[in-house]
Amino acid sequence: MTPWALLYYLYDLSSFCIRLFMLFYLPLKHSPTTATSWLLAVYLWPWPVAVLYAVFGSTSLPAERTVRHEKLLSSIEKDSMGFRTLVRDPCPDLPEDLCRFAGLGSTMSNMNVTGGNDFQILTENEEFLGRLAGDIERAQTSVNLQYYILSRDKATEVFFAALERAAGRGVSCRLLVDAVGSKKFLKRAAKRLRKRGVRVEMALEPRIFRKSPITARYDLRNHRKIAVIDGLVGYTGSHNVIDCAYDGKAKGRQWHDLTLRLTGPVVSQLQGVFTEDWYVETRELLSIERNFPTPLRTGNAVIQSVPSGPSYPLQNYQRLVVSALHRAKERIVITTPYLIPDDELLHALETATLSGVEVQLVVPERGDQFIVGSAAKAYYDVLFDMGVAIHLYPDGILHSKTMTVDDDLAFVGTSNFDIRSFALNFEINLVLYGPEETEAIRSVQKDYLARSYRLTSEEWGELPFYRRAIYGITKLFSPLL
Repeated sequence: MTPWALLYYLYDLSSFCIRLFMLFYLPLKHSPTTATSWLLAVYLWPWPVAVLYAVFGSTSLPAERTVRHEKLLSSIEKDSMGFRTLVRDPCPDLPEDLCRFAGLGSTMSNMNVTGGNDFQILTENEEFLGRLAGDIERAQTSVNLQYYILSRDKATEVFFAALERAAGRGVSCRLLVDAVGSKKFLKRAAKRLRKRGVRVEMALEPRIFRKSPITARYDLRNHRKIAVIDGLVGYTGSHNVIDCAYDGKAKGRQWHDLTLRLTGPVVSQLQGVFTEDWYVETRELLSIERNFPTPLRTGNAVIQSVPSGPSYPLQNYQRLVVSALHRAKERIVITTPYLIPDDELLHALETATLSGVEVQLVVPERGDQFIVGSAAKAYYDVLFDMGVAIHLYPDGILHSKTMTVDDDLAFVGTSNFDIRSFALNFEINLVLYGPEETEAIRSVQKDYLARSYRLTSEEWGELPFYRRAIYGITKLFSPLL
């Protein structure tokens, strides 16, 4: 037997062993849909996929991260000034079904619904950065920031300048950024901030083959966007701290986002989420007394924070979205850059349309990621068959993640309506209760709809076969995206 023949024989034998092992192993570790997708990939490319699975296959967090999180929660619960105690009010004056829904959110995320809040909607990048910089300029005790992507550019200079000045006058400034999303920032701009007195730390530092006690698979990312100033003013939504062209990503097309500037008790919940993430990454427990002032009731808005991610036993945000779809009676509007639904989300959308609910979906005409965008388009046929109205937003990248249900329930935050956001990423979302709160979000959705055009099933049916074939192939791997 020649050396090449021997190598081929060993490769063929090892490939068979990989396929056989994965056939028994994957169904024990994943849902049937995810396991099937991995098995398909393993059957086609056994060795490359085995390597990929070793890097990306596990969705569980290292035990050390879980221990740190539980230790922090235990410490906070023992403290009478813990942030959850500060906002543990009875359910505000809501209809019974909304109170039950809020109770579901509280059970899964350990965050109660809060009354007495106020919020402003920020959609323009310049306005978002300007308002945030202005609040940082007025900070007196603390500025706690957590973002997925940061970039020091012309648009964001006003933000960074305000942050440096705040640190210079003695304000405690902390910045937690995702190690992958802000990779360029950490290499180029973080050193300057540290010299100016800003604490800069990275979340989920990647280790591809060498895992540390607190790192996990490479693509488990912290996708949260949170800013809390003096414990009294908060921001969260889809904006990252970067120019709205995202440094030329997606061929320079403008990104369109939505962030809420918040005051009231809900800000303590955002501060609490930041506190937990900061502790897990740094082992520093922030002072409850200094970082959690008594919440001020600044308005009438009823809002609930819903943090989600691999550290929670359930996909809690996905459960809330599905539950909200099932309670819909008249109309659902969803805006998202990425729609890759799991079976439960698809069934909930189908149930809604079968019940006579009008479902409108607004997505970008062109996305920024080919594979993810192609997988999303593969679901259009299914959505058309259900009766979902698909509207394409042609003016850049629609990056806002919102959902309104009837006239009394709205969702805003960082989570896309895809499997990755539901299961893999650390996200933060808000649920808004009541007619006024919902109408405020729907008014922005109406603007998106007015600037979009409706795609018909006939137009979609005229798509060239080769493109539909590409979409179909990528759909097979959607549980892995």
